[in-house]
Amino acid sequence: MAIAPRKWHLVDLGLMDYQKAWALQLCLVDARKDDVLKTDVVLLVEHPPVFTLGKRGGLTNLKVTEAFLAARGIPIIHVERGGDITYHGPGQVVLYPVVNLRTMEMGVLPFVECLEEIMIRTIADWNIKGGRNSLNRGAWVGMKKIGSVGIAVRRSVSFHGLALNVNTDLEPFTWVNPCGLNNIMITSMKQQLGKAVPCSEVKQAVRQNMEGIFGVSFADLSLQELEKISAIQRTQLFSI
Repeated sequence: MAIAPRKWHLVDLGLMDYQKAWALQLCLVDARKDDVLKTDVVLLVEHPPVFTLGKRGGLTNLKVTEAFLAARGIPIIHVERGGDITYHGPGQVVLYPVVNLRTMEMGVLPFVECLEEIMIRTIADWNIKGGRNSLNRGAWVGMKKIGSVGIAVRRSVSFHGLALNVNTDLEPFTWVNPCGLNNIMITSMKQQLGKAVPCSEVKQAVRQNMEGIFGVSFADLSLQELEKISAIQRTQLFSI
């Protein structure tokens, strides 16, 4: 008799401010590690333009001035994920798995490799040949990086995640040394294919590939339903 896959929740947040999504993750991490939230949750989201700095990140890899970014309304936010500086913007599919690695019986490195594999399989669905590169974690097409990975873990619960460039404006990546790397080009599915790809289709592929890689089945929730089962107050989402 076949064993039914584990159930995870999936919430598509649409376009959401980075800090609000970050605050939501922190609330979910607390709820998951305290076992208030009984089920692992994956958030799918796009962000308005923002630069984030990981634990190793500093402004040394910013190639423009902070005033230059401020004039364009683009914030720089220092967060607890691994890695250096990166850019998020519309047309980029971002995935935040808030999952208990202990109950999954999975270490951090295998989990990161699974996140890379999700992106590699997803772009392969559009006949883009991707892989890994010893220079840096993530998904690469040749020597061009198409997707990034950076996570944090608290009491075995992971958060942050991956970002896959679908139709992303690539110019902001030229304003930094992406992920702290010099002379590295960033690419997107749109650039590789010569045409835009509906993010809704990429999200569906990401979902299916994640189900296959982790052996799970997703149940869709709205943000309001997620708040209810996590005992999150809406005011908490603006605490950062």
